[in-house]
Amino acid sequence: MKFDILTLFPEMFEPLFKSVIGKAVEKEIININIIDIRNFSKDKHKKVDDTPYGGGAGMVIKPDVVYDAVSSLKRDDAKFIYMSPQGNVLDQKKVENLSKESHIILLCGHYEGIDQRVIEEIKPEEISIGDYVLTGGEIPAMVLIDSVSRYVEGVLNEESIDEESFSNGLLEYPQYTRPEIFKGRRVPEVLLSGHHENIRKWRRNESIKNTYLKRPHLLKNVDLTKEDIKYIEELKNISN
Repeated sequence: MKFDILTLFPEMFEPLFKSVIGKAVEKEIININIIDIRNFSKDKHKKVDDTPYGGGAGMVIKPDVVYDAVSSLKRDDAKFIYMSPQGNVLDQKKVENLSKESHIILLCGHYEGIDQRVIEEIKPEEISIGDYVLTGGEIPAMVLIDSVSRYVEGVLNEESIDEESFSNGLLEYPQYTRPEIFKGRRVPEVLLSGHHENIRKWRRNESIKNTYLKRPHLLKNVDLTKEDIKYIEELKNISN
């Protein structure tokens, strides 16, 4: 998968080239191409913004600079996304759908945003990572790239993905490693038993428990078994 990133601050994306995503880049499973919007400024000082018409605080990125930067890319069938607090919020379903794309272009705003006329001209899909405002679109773009890349074939093994939070609609079960005892707290006995079916059942129940206690609204979208429903009723009785 290829990501083209249009940004005023290319240096902010250095963390993407570390850890799991960095290894995927080295293996050429993921291609990350960063385009500095300032390179398309016609101003000798590389100025890319100006004061907003109508007054107000802050600066607005000029439309011609953004348009020229976008026009420099081969868009073909690329998915074009503008990271914006006004967009639909990124969720697990959207992440998995985007992972099926072969080419994604990400436009990062900054300051008070981008001149609306170029947004109307280039028609990107607007995506937000939450109902709050950040300084710019760079961090949201990194969130999208990280979350989407993990579902690209070859980046992670399938087992890791299948058991993560949200992959099956539930939050993930607790994880433990050595030492067996830490601050008087022991690893659950079932995980030391070597009995795979019992471990599977325990993990399923713990996922349901985590979801019920922390994000109960998620349960309405989960395909629950009779055993799951019975366990949820037990949890309700305990909490009451």
